[in-house]
Amino acid sequence: MLGSVPRLADDPAIVRAAAESQGVCVRPILRELVDTVTGTTQTVVLPCGSTRATVCKSCADKARRLRMQQCREGWHRDRDDDLEPGSTQHDEDEDNEDEDDDAEGSDRRVRSTRRRQDAPDLPRVEMAATTIGRILTSPNGRSYRPSMFLTLTLPSYGKVHDDGTPVDPSTYDYRRAALDAMHFSKLVDRFWQNLRRCAGYKVQYFSAVEAQRRLAPHLHAAVRGVIKRSVVLQVIRATYHQAWWPPFDTPIYLGHAVPLWDHRHQAYVCPWTGAPLRTWESALDDLDAQLEADPSTTPAHVVRFGKQADYKWLIADSTRTQRAVGYLTKYLTKSVADTYGDPDLLTVRQRAHLDRLNHETRWLPCGPECGNWLRYGIQPKNATEGLEPGTCRRAAHDPENLGYGGRRVLVSRQWTGKTLTEHRADRAEVVRQVLLEAGVELPDRDRMSATATGPDGQIRYEWRPVSFKDVDIRLWKHAILASVRERIRWRTQYEAAKRAGPPETPNPPTDPRGLPTTSTPVVSGMAVKGGRRPSRSDAKRP
Repeated sequence: MLGSVPRLADDPAIVRAAAESQGVCVRPILRELVDTVTGTTQTVVLPCGSTRATVCKSCADKARRLRMQQCREGWHRDRDDDLEPGSTQHDEDEDNEDEDDDAEGSDRRVRSTRRRQDAPDLPRVEMAATTIGRILTSPNGRSYRPSMFLTLTLPSYGKVHDDGTPVDPSTYDYRRAALDAMHFSKLVDRFWQNLRRCAGYKVQYFSAVEAQRRLAPHLHAAVRGVIKRSVVLQVIRATYHQAWWPPFDTPIYLGHAVPLWDHRHQAYVCPWTGAPLRTWESALDDLDAQLEADPSTTPAHVVRFGKQADYKWLIADSTRTQRAVGYLTKYLTKSVADTYGDPDLLTVRQRAHLDRLNHETRWLPCGPECGNWLRYGIQPKNATEGLEPGTCRRAAHDPENLGYGGRRVLVSRQWTGKTLTEHRADRAEVVRQVLLEAGVELPDRDRMSATATGPDGQIRYEWRPVSFKDVDIRLWKHAILASVRERIRWRTQYEAAKRAGPPETPNPPTDPRGLPTTSTPVVSGMAVKGGRRPSRSDAKRP
């Protein structure tokens, strides 16, 4: 029984439940499609494409399954011939030992090429022009090419309870925890650079950043090929990232007494004296002069990995490998702050822990351009009018991210040699072939493309946005239910095509409901025709 649209369609909750049960977007984007040849207008439903389950469970789950396919396809690849020639990732370039990220290009400041004395040296091996690991032979003569699953964590900031909250919040190092989270992505980049130096080949990876129970970010990574455990652990211990920034230990301006923009000086000035603050460049010049006078000067912050690390070998097509793919992508539909679950069910300790971390990440500088530098008497890099401490809009300050401002999924360029769009097209093509073999005629995917032309050679279709204010509850329900009906009809055809198809027809990826995990590339969902022009009385989307 494939199911049907509930009759109680007047209830938005039931409409939403029906959509989620069929994998239909619950926050569709509506577009008006005008056919300039026939003069007809219809409303087309497009999925929102969100990757957060709290926003749209259907779209987030679809995005997660796409990432699972990407992970599986590249993990145990055994050839280089179908990868893009000369393809490189930004972190595959030759490394330099200066750790300053304050400037780019020719203005980059190189302060020190010496490794820290408290970090072990890294071995250097000859690099082979390959992205695949070595072949191993077992005692029984069987050859196989294993790969790795790694987990990297940050160090401890104090003892915690089983629920991840501090045993003693007064001694828990919240400031360091927040700064480590802000610089975690730079530390991860440095790790891959160092690992490639020691592996002897161009290590490729698929990794995801998640939060532990204590809310510190950690990294799960699928790595193609295997490297000796001792070498991997040595690289973890030897990897660090230094932030060569001006000191920001003690704020100078607090409360409402913050620097203001002065149009005459085109700069931020002290609220008491009216004197312009130091520019970012002059603050770095002072830091360079101090370092030259005293080579023992330390950076503003150093971040390292913690002692805990997980290292596993996995074989292609094994049950353990499939479980690892699911585990690696398990939390991609959640934000970092969703680790504790439903915000309404948090304990007092968990709420206090979240609030304290958010307080630190709100006021600490996340980068050279962050407005929080004004608290320390320094104008941010490329400062413009309108900056205010505590209001930086970068991702690191978002309460959902708890300091981590990087990407949640990190994939090396030569993992599969494909983009996500190409992976999505592959999944769609598998379903398309199954339907065609069963005699199900499919419409041209580009039939309503913005580049399609009419008999006169002019652009035929005109796409117009539908204002958010024009989407009332009635139109929302109409659009959702139309997409659900289309989904059920398409799913029925697909299941029938699979039963009628030849035995050698491969089964495409499906979700737990048995529904193909792909969507139409151009128009997703069904066009909603007719109906009155939406009013503005119910502008809020359910």
